[in-house]
Amino acid sequence: MKNIGSSDLAVSSLCLGGNPFGWGATREESFEVLDKYVAAGGNFIDTADVYSQWKPGNVGGESETIIGSWMNSRKNRDHMVIATKVAMLDTRKGLSASNIAGALDDSLARLGTDYIDLYYAHQDDQETPLVETLGAFDAAVNGGKVRALGASNYSQERLQEALNISKESGFAPYVALQTWFNLLDQDRLPTSYRSFCVANNIGVLPFYGVARGFLTGKYRPGITVESVRASGVESYANDRGWNTLDKLEEIGKAHGAPIASVALAWLRAQESIVAPIASARIASQLDDLLPTPQLTDQELAALTKVGA
Repeated sequence: MKNIGSSDLAVSSLCLGGNPFGWGATREESFEVLDKYVAAGGNFIDTADVYSQWKPGNVGGESETIIGSWMNSRKNRDHMVIATKVAMLDTRKGLSASNIAGALDDSLARLGTDYIDLYYAHQDDQETPLVETLGAFDAAVNGGKVRALGASNYSQERLQEALNISKESGFAPYVALQTWFNLLDQDRLPTSYRSFCVANNIGVLPFYGVARGFLTGKYRPGITVESVRASGVESYANDRGWNTLDKLEEIGKAHGAPIASVALAWLRAQESIVAPIASARIASQLDDLLPTPQLTDQELAALTKVGA
C-alpha cells in the first residue's frame, strides 16, 4: 500500500479503471471484475461522471452507478478508495463552483455513498478562475463530501498555479495528478514534471498504463483484435512498439510474469508514481494485470530505452 501524495488514502499497487463498466462490460461482467480485483487485494477504483456517455443510449454516470450497486451489494464501501471526476459530462461541463456542487451530489447519488475519497478536476477549465474552482473543492472537503482532491490532465504550470492559490487562500490542495503516461508515451510526463510532483508531494496515477491494451501483447503484426479500443493503438503498431513488446516478453519470461504486468511494473518504478490505472472488461483479463514482478535496474533501463 502507498499513500496518495500528502493524503491519508492508502491504496493498492493497481488502480482498477472503471471506464469499461457500462460500456464494453455489462453489469454482470463488471461485478465479476470488481469481485476478482478485491479478492486479489485491490481497494482502489477510478471512475468519472462522464463514463460512458459516448456509448449510444447512455447518458453518462453508468460506471458510477454500477460501482455503487456493487458496493451496496457487497457492503464494502468502507474498505474501498473511490475516485471520480467532474468537468467533462455534457450536462455537467466545466469547473464552476455551481457545477462542481451539482456534479458532486449527482456522483454521490449514483455511487450510493455520502463521500468521495478522491475527487478530480477531470480537465483544466481555463474559462473559470482557478480560485473559484479550488474554493468549491475546498468547500466539498470541509463539508465532508470529499476526502482528497486531484487534478487530471493538468499541465505543470497550471498545477503549480493551483497549488499556489490553495496555499495563499488556505484551501485544501490537490494531492494527486492523473495523467497519460506509459512505457510507449514517456514524453507525456517528462522527468521534470515527475520531479515537480515529488517535490510538492503530489501522487501520480497514470492512465493508459498498458497503452490502451497494446502492452498486453495481444496486438501483433498481422493479427486483428476485436475490441472497442482497437483503433486507439494504431500509433503503437510500428518497429518501436513491436520491439518494446519483444523486450517485455523477454523480461516477463525471466520473471514468469505476463507482458502487461511487466509494463505496469516499469510504471510503478518511476519517480512520483503511486499506482498505475488499468482496466479489464472481463475478469480473466485481470490475470495479466495483477502480478507485481520486481524488475532489476538493468531491466528497467532496457525498457526505458526501447520504449522511448
